[in-house]
Amino acid sequence: MFDMRHALLTPARLAAELTRSLYTNPLNPLSYTPGARTVAAGAEVFERATRKFGKPDFNLGYTKIDGRRVDIAQKALLEKPFCNLLHFRRKIKRDDPKVLIVAPMSGHYATLLRGTVKALLPHHDVYITDWIDARQVPVSAGKFDLDNYIAYVREFLSMLGPDTHLIAVCQPAVPVYAAVALMEEENDPNRPLSMTLMGGPVDARISKTQVTRLAEDRPLSWFEKNVVTDVPFYYPGGFRKVYPGFVQLSGFMSMNLDRHVGSSMQFFKHLVQGAGQDAEHHRNFYDEYLAVMDITAEFYLQTVETVFQKFSLPTGKMVWKDPFTGQAHRVNPAAITRTAILTVEGELDDISAHGQTTAAHTISVNLPADKQYHHFQEGAGHYGIFNGSRWKSQIMPRVRHFIRQMDDPSRSPIPAHDLELIPDLAAPQYDPKVHGIEVVLARKAQKAPLTPAEKEKSGFHNAEEDA
Repeated sequence: MFDMRHALLTPARLAAELTRSLYTNPLNPLSYTPGARTVAAGAEVFERATRKFGKPDFNLGYTKIDGRRVDIAQKALLEKPFCNLLHFRRKIKRDDPKVLIVAPMSGHYATLLRGTVKALLPHHDVYITDWIDARQVPVSAGKFDLDNYIAYVREFLSMLGPDTHLIAVCQPAVPVYAAVALMEEENDPNRPLSMTLMGGPVDARISKTQVTRLAEDRPLSWFEKNVVTDVPFYYPGGFRKVYPGFVQLSGFMSMNLDRHVGSSMQFFKHLVQGAGQDAEHHRNFYDEYLAVMDITAEFYLQTVETVFQKFSLPTGKMVWKDPFTGQAHRVNPAAITRTAILTVEGELDDISAHGQTTAAHTISVNLPADKQYHHFQEGAGHYGIFNGSRWKSQIMPRVRHFIRQMDDPSRSPIPAHDLELIPDLAAPQYDPKVHGIEVVLARKAQKAPLTPAEKEKSGFHNAEEDA
């Protein structure tokens, strides 16, 4: 039905595109009149509202290091049925920390993290998981669930080696944490030096959101019946059961519908006024935001059940089934003793709200306090903690310094001018506004329980058992 609607609107969309071209053509005298700009603006808004947005490119051809332009070669280092491991190879000899960014598999492509990658490239050797649209993967490739996701992360880490740092943005927080815990328990030599968890639902019981309430209020059978469907036969992944990307997108947009409608009205206004830069900013953002991919049904349903209904990781009940051997392994958070953790949360995040990500510190009962850090970003929403001005000016420097601090000391030292940006690198610093997370960690370091007042202040009172 979604595809049929798109097909039926094709003639109107083509007519709108033709109208826009006609009334914006500099050779057309009418294009300089307010009326023509209004018609062209309306045509473009309609065309974009009815278009299917394909997978964008990273378009990261170069970066700047010490004021010099350095070319970037994007290469698929490893190709798997459901994911490619991409490497952004800088054409310069530098011994910078190796960073694997685990992109979310939640409807959007990995290119949503273009800004994340771009900001890290001058200082790090960057890799990223490029998840593949499930409707493009033939049924013969087999299934892909949360267990496979964890197996992929472990395989990528093993390939990159023991001096790797992990960054998990949003959804991957739980599977990445699970992968590290499993590798730590097995004393795997390729366990990462650090992991940065950004706006992820480590413990979805804390600070309820529309996302968590939806999962809690309905049984798993409801999701299977209402949001899972078969891929149409004319796609390469025909007959595969998926959670369609456009359903996920409609859910995200409905949470802030007034904001998106207002943004479209502003876009129309900018087009009429000839504010080209503002209009281009809107295009760039929504070209990315509206490009969505399908997710395998088994991955989606297992994630809903494990993360949002049973809260398996923070309650110590998460089990990983090895896709290759079929053996079941309990994920033990207490096994993490060497991989340092940095959590990042945004003040205005309505997807993974305050406390959900910092719960990673609470369950890492055996990780020394000097390997646990937290960054709370005022004024940042979910998207803003990994993209945009606050990410580039305030969050990224903190992440960069954390990685440098936890990296192999044989590498080149942190430049003096970088140290001046964050002079407190030598010791963990916690923002007291963030649910008192520093109280939790301080008590943990003292091996003392929280008092009732501290539990209330810490924000972990919704997960009292773990606190």
